[in-house]
Amino acid sequence: MGWFEALVLGVVQGLTEFLPISSSAHVSIVGQLFFEGRDPGAAFTAIIQLGTEAAVVVYFWHDIVRIVRQWSLSLVGKVPRNDPDVRLGWLVILGSLPIGVLGLVFQDAIENQLRSLWLTAAMLAGFGLLLGVADATARTRKDLTQLTWRDGLAYGFAQALALIPGVSRSGGTITAGLLLGYKREAAARYAFLLAIPAVVASGGYQLFSELAEGGAASVAWGPTVLATAVSFAIGLAVIAWLLRYISTHTFRPFVIYRLALAAVLVVLLTTGLVDATPVAPPPVQP
Repeated sequence: MGWFEALVLGVVQGLTEFLPISSSAHVSIVGQLFFEGRDPGAAFTAIIQLGTEAAVVVYFWHDIVRIVRQWSLSLVGKVPRNDPDVRLGWLVILGSLPIGVLGLVFQDAIENQLRSLWLTAAMLAGFGLLLGVADATARTRKDLTQLTWRDGLAYGFAQALALIPGVSRSGGTITAGLLLGYKREAAARYAFLLAIPAVVASGGYQLFSELAEGGAASVAWGPTVLATAVSFAIGLAVIAWLLRYISTHTFRPFVIYRLALAAVLVVLLTTGLVDATPVAPPPVQP
């Protein structure tokens, strides 16, 4: 992988990770166009996802510290268990379980059959329409202080749908939040917080598995670090922009974009410009 390709993929990851448009779909499509039908690679994808998730940690740092502190103090009886931050801490843990369990159970399918770009195109369109319906019809009145155990688990299963490329982690969880009656900003905030343990765990597991199989030589470290830094910086700006944007705007532009991207992807697949199932990248030459 060259420096320019890594730079572009870092920009793509940073721009798309937090928008409800599926970063995995974008990285796969752009990666194929650069690598002549080859996927950028599991290790590369895992590392740059950790970069964008670091942006979530930085942006919500004060919230995360407060939640972790209150949750920890509740374990020793110094904070009431019904404290809003304590409940939110438990709900993040609860909501992280579905994607962890389903990711392990269906790992083989996720890494093989579900990577078909035909399926990605269908998910882009289908969940785009679902997001549009939810945004237009849901009664968005609740905030995160009203988050229940049932809703937290529903969020978790919605996040697990992002194991299918094209669904979008933020898109799936935000759609669920809207359908459950939460305000747009509240749905997005919980979606971002919920993604932290899921992405760190899955990304770290995938990264170390890749390194264990191929060693450090399987990763082009210089370009990968560049892509990670770029995705972090851009992701941080996107989070701030998105939370301001959705406080006064609907998700309609993202719905239209998803439908357009699905149509473009079908054209690329039909004309053979991209392969339905990309192959692994060649090993890095020492």
